[in-house]
Amino acid sequence: MINALNRKSIMTLFADPVCHYSHRARFILCEKSASAEVEFVDSKEFPEDLQELNPYGTLPILIDRDLALFNSRIIMEYLDERFPHPPLYPIDPVSRARSRLLIHRIDQDWYTLLDDIVNAGEKKAAKAKKLLRENLIASIPLFESNKYFLSDEFTLVDGVLAPLLWRLPLYGIELPKEAKAIKDYIARVTKRDTFQESMSKEELDMMESHILMAS
Repeated sequence: MINALNRKSIMTLFADPVCHYSHRARFILCEKSASAEVEFVDSKEFPEDLQELNPYGTLPILIDRDLALFNSRIIMEYLDERFPHPPLYPIDPVSRARSRLLIHRIDQDWYTLLDDIVNAGEKKAAKAKKLLRENLIASIPLFESNKYFLSDEFTLVDGVLAPLLWRLPLYGIELPKEAKAIKDYIARVTKRDTFQESMSKEELDMMESHILMAS
């Protein structure tokens, strides 16, 4: 086995300090109060031993004994099963499948746009910002119906959504007054102790810099 796997005696999450996919994995790790280490890695300087764990060269990567997982969604689902209390997915198969489908749609419809905002050229990023804002506005009724996203209890879906929505002001995406339900939801989820605990120093600095610039 490679060095990164051999040297870890406890569960370890290798995560980028600013990437939204790493953030959502960190958030669920905190929600589960798992005994684990988080090691921050600059994804632009991807270590060779981690490359052997993930041939795609992406973060996050979770190591648990002799198991190595990549892809944030797979990691979050593993954490929910590895630490079953409290469950973040519904117990019954039908509701669980619906939640998985909902997360898939969030990834396809919203996270792909966030990826373009972060990584694409100026023109494509501007188009992605506009489209993401429009998609969120169209979803206002979904945020109005329950305390959390389509549920009265915090679920894995909220763990997926929160890091994306927290980043909206950082990328200049302002929601209109009629989106109060979304703004209330963002405040409710991001004020959770576990969300605050999940943030890296770099993320805290990003938001602080944004607030100072906006004031």
